[in-house]
Amino acid sequence: MATVPNQNQKTQPTVKPTPVVISSRAAKAVKKDEPRGNQTFLFDKENYTWMIGGVVLILIGFALMSGGKSLDPHQFNYDEIYSFRRITLAPIVILAGFVVEVFAIMKKPKQTVG
Repeated sequence: MATVPNQNQKTQPTVKPTPVVISSRAAKAVKKDEPRGNQTFLFDKENYTWMIGGVVLILIGFALMSGGKSLDPHQFNYDEIYSFRRITLAPIVILAGFVVEVFAIMKKPKQTVG
């Protein structure tokens, strides 16, 4: 037995997808994002060496700042806490480490011929 569609039911119109037109500029942008065999990195090996040096300086500065604990918790050792090493030298070393980090990020890598 065949069923006959009811005339009271509305039929949905068929929507055809519109073709996507990509401009030549957009097509070039898509091609640039594709990985290639000869990729260049943002930083050079020398930049990473400077970054590691900056991190080492920062860690040395924090190590210089540490310590100063007294054996007796009821006794405050003013000379140990406020020593030249903890108040002056350590912050200078830490700031030098941050300056090296900024230099490492801002330094342009050497251009390779090829």
